[in-house]
Amino acid sequence: MAATTRIPKAELTGLRGALVRRVSRKMLGDVPDPVEVAWHNRKVVNFSLAVGRKAQAWDQCDENLKSFAHMAAAALVGCSFCLDLGYFMAHNEGLDVAKAREVPRWRESTVFTPLERDVLEYAEAMSRTPTTVTDELSARLLAQLGPAAVVELTAYVALANMYARSNTALGIEGQGFAASCDLAPLAEPAPA
Repeated sequence: MAATTRIPKAELTGLRGALVRRVSRKMLGDVPDPVEVAWHNRKVVNFSLAVGRKAQAWDQCDENLKSFAHMAAAALVGCSFCLDLGYFMAHNEGLDVAKAREVPRWRESTVFTPLERDVLEYAEAMSRTPTTVTDELSARLLAQLGPAAVVELTAYVALANMYARSNTALGIEGQGFAASCDLAPLAEPAPA
């Protein structure tokens, strides 16, 4: 379960707080720690929730690919919360959870297609500082997905980095969402 965060959680107050609590508990079974920590600055919470809702409407890139990319970025950055929630969401959205659980060790895993491997490599390359995306990798993705999907995938990975880096900086860890629906734990990255 989640450890103590670097900034204490705030009480979700007012009508908006009650609504966020109710919706979170209905969708996830609990209020996510990042929401409670960010509640200290409502403009940040509102932005984060709004951007997340808008990104859910994007439809030019396959949902499995976006889910794998998000989890690859989270694994590289070290966001256990993002991996926990990502696996839970993949399960609830009917995505390929057998593959999702292998994302942290995708290089050693045999379950991914060449396209999925390119997507995972792209997510990691975007998540490094400085980025290490190559012309060759971009060209492969463009040929396989088309420009609209590559733009969407890129924006999705950028958002994943925003969430993952915010969560790790704030000391937010996995909250047990995946365990709450009896999902097997995520694979651990292979030692370097």
